Amino acid sequence: MRVSVVLCTYTLDEYDHFKEAANSVLAQTHDDVELVVVVDGYEDVYDVVVDDYGNHPDVQVHCNDENEGLLVSRNRGAEYATGDVVAFIDADAVAAPDWVAELVASYEEYDAIAAGGKMTPRWVAGKPSFLPAEFYWLVGVTHRGFADGEGEVRNTFGSNISFRADVFDDLGGFNPEIGGRKGEKNLQGGETELCARMREEYGEGVWYNPDAVVEHKVFDYRTDPSWLCDRAFWQGYSKRAMETILPDSGGEEIGFLRHLLFGATPAHARDVVRQPSFANLAQLVMLYVFTVFVGMGYLYGVIDG
Repeated sequence: MRVSVVLCTYTLDEYDHFKEAANSVLAQTHDDVELVVVVDGYEDVYDVVVDDYGNHPDVQVHCNDENEGLLVSRNRGAEYATGDVVAFIDADAVAAPDWVAELVASYEEYDAIAAGGKMTPRWVAGKPSFLPAEFYWLVGVTHRGFADGEGEVRNTFGSNISFRADVFDDLGGFNPEIGGRKGEKNLQGGETELCARMREEYGEGVWYNPDAVVEHKVFDYRTDPSWLCDRAFWQGYSKRAMETILPDSGGEEIGFLRHLLFGATPAHARDVVRQPSFANLAQLVMLYVFTVFVGMGYLYGVIDG
C-alpha cells in the first residue's frame, strides 16, 4: 500500500522544525512512502525546500501561487499525491518510525476508510503544571479520556490523520471555511468537519490506532494561560459554527463533558485531598476555567450566528 504524506510550510523562521518533520516521514519503516511538500505561497521557502529535498526520489515539492492557508494547501497536496492513502502531518510534529506502518495496518486489518493515531507532547518549554491532561487537546495532544484503546472515533488530530485517497477525493477534501482566521475570529476543526461529513456519507468514522504515534512540539507560547484560554474560547466558537453546518456533529463533546463532570472532577479532587499541592489544586481549578471559556465561545457563536 502506497502512502502519500502531505506536509505544508510557509516560513523559514521554523525551517529546522519543518526539516525534522520531513525527515521523520522519510525515515519510516514502511517501504512505500511518498512525501508531498506544499509551500504556501513563498518562493524563498520553496527554493530552500527544493535545494534540500528536490532531488529525493520519494519527495514532491510544490508552491502555491499565493498564501492560501493550511486547509487549501492540504487539499492541493492531496491532489498531487499518488498514494492509495493520503496522510497529513504538521511542520511542528515528528512521526515515530513506524507511524505509517501502523496506519497501514489499520487499513489492512480493519478495512478502514480513514485512520489516525495518538499525538504525544514534546514539552519544548517544559510541561505546565496547571494544565490538566483532559485539556491537552488545546495544545494539539491526545487528551485523557479521548478513547478507550483502539477503535472507531469521530476524528483524530489533523497532524495524525489519513484517508483512503478515493474517499478524500469523493468528499472534496477539507472545507477551507472551517479553519484559520476570519477577521478577528479563529475558526478551528477542519478535520472534525471533514470526518463528520465522512460519517454522513459513508457511515464510518476514523479508525484510531494509539500505536500510530506522532509527537507534537508544544512551544512556550502554547503554555501561557491566556493563550490557552483564548484557544478554548475559539474552540467553543468553532464547535457552534460546525453545528450550523452539521447539526449532528456534537456527540463527542457531550461525552467529553460527561467525562469531565463524573470522571475527571472526582479524580482531580482526590489528588488534591491525598497530595495537596499547588499543581493539583491548579489543575482542578483550570479544569473548570477552560470549560467556562469553551462555553463562552460556544454562546458567542450562538449570538453571532
